[in-house]
Amino acid sequence: MILADDIKKKIDELCLLFNEIKMTLNEEKLRARFLELDALQQNPDLYKDQKAAQKILVELKALERQLDKIGNIEKRLLDGSEFLVLAQLENDDTILLELHGNLFALELELEELQLTTLLKGEYDSNNAILSLNAGAGGTEAQDWVEMLYRAYKMYAAHSGYSVEELDYLAGDGAGIKSVTFMVSGANSYGYLKAEKGVHRLVRISPFDANAKRHTSFASLDVMPEIEQDNSIVLKPDELKIDTYRAGGVGGQHVNKTDSAVRITHLPTGIVVSCQNERSQIQNRDRATKMLISKLVEKRERENLEKTATIGGTLKKIEWGSQIRSYIFQPYTMVKDHRTGYETSDVESVMNGKFDGFIKEYLKRSNE
Repeated sequence: MILADDIKKKIDELCLLFNEIKMTLNEEKLRARFLELDALQQNPDLYKDQKAAQKILVELKALERQLDKIGNIEKRLLDGSEFLVLAQLENDDTILLELHGNLFALELELEELQLTTLLKGEYDSNNAILSLNAGAGGTEAQDWVEMLYRAYKMYAAHSGYSVEELDYLAGDGAGIKSVTFMVSGANSYGYLKAEKGVHRLVRISPFDANAKRHTSFASLDVMPEIEQDNSIVLKPDELKIDTYRAGGVGGQHVNKTDSAVRITHLPTGIVVSCQNERSQIQNRDRATKMLISKLVEKRERENLEKTATIGGTLKKIEWGSQIRSYIFQPYTMVKDHRTGYETSDVESVMNGKFDGFIKEYLKRSNE
């Protein structure tokens, strides 16, 4: 039996949590920023620079969603208190039962809102650039990269993010050897940095006629998109620039000249590639920005004070270095080896439900 006193206690707990979250998020600052951007987007001159305009509109939409969520939760907490009074006056257990269900749903929403308060890194609000690469496992590993690529695109879709493919190298007969793509939307890097590392798959291989169990690996690199950083100077004599013909799935919509660009930063050995744009100049510009992002990330990783905000190091792509295991047979389980978080619902995870893993990672990172 649901008691009115228990409902009252739960409402008080949620109100306390909500007020703490509002204080941390600084609602007044969020609203001021929203009004600032709203004024900017009404200026016709803004749209002369489409990229700048798009960036402002994306941030504006994200702020609007967050402010709407804060307002909606506040209203529902007030409604909950009023319904409780009504239930007590009318001695109506039906209202109490409905209210109990509403508060459970509200608690989950508050937990999601609280998660945004854990995004304290310098680049957490930026877009994310992800690179998946097949490791040990041959064709099986390349198929695993394709499966993960699909899963992260589904994660982006249900998170309200957009995906843009930047570079693509098809596998030998099946799957994908490597793919680089941008996930755009507020805080996409802040969340997806939790996914950086080696992902291990154990399953009965569809490519093995003897139906044996196989273990394969894929690495995921995640970096923030950084449009400009004046502290990074790219010297021409330190860059090796190669052009090649775009091909595969990623190249089917671009022209068939040598428009794709690969840039190697000789001092660090960092390599970036881009083939999604229609011209070599555009691909070179995008690849250069990717290189700057990687160099900034490298610098931040070397700064011990900021290691936690960037998140982890990428290890060798083989056994013993994985951050997460995905077991399809003989039982089903996905387990994160950093946090201990696990689930037996492999299907949901492969349909992009990484939220639980990301939430637990962010909580542990902020302890």
